[in-house]
Amino acid sequence: MVPLEFYLGLGAALFALGLFGALARPNAVRILMGIELMLNAANINLLAFNRYLHPQDLAGQVLAVFVITVAAAEVAVGLAIIFLLARRRHGIDVDRITLLRG
Repeated sequence: MVPLEFYLGLGAALFALGLFGALARPNAVRILMGIELMLNAANINLLAFNRYLHPQDLAGQVLAVFVITVAAAEVAVGLAIIFLLARRRHGIDVDRITLLRG
């Protein structure tokens, strides 16, 4: 059986990579990918704690499915905004996007 510390370390490493990807890159798609990595790190921790603390409950799995659902919706909306910006501004560099209007 894999120890809990392994899962927590893996989750922390994934979260750190996602945070670096979201904060250090000006590309909007890479920012979305960084956010996805952070959400997956949270899922790993949720499932690991559920497995080791209350293995008979399904609370961790239900929360993980909820996080995956929210992440899918976030990506759909985010990609729609990015495609719209790419079409109108000819680029997806978030540093150059300073105006938000309808």
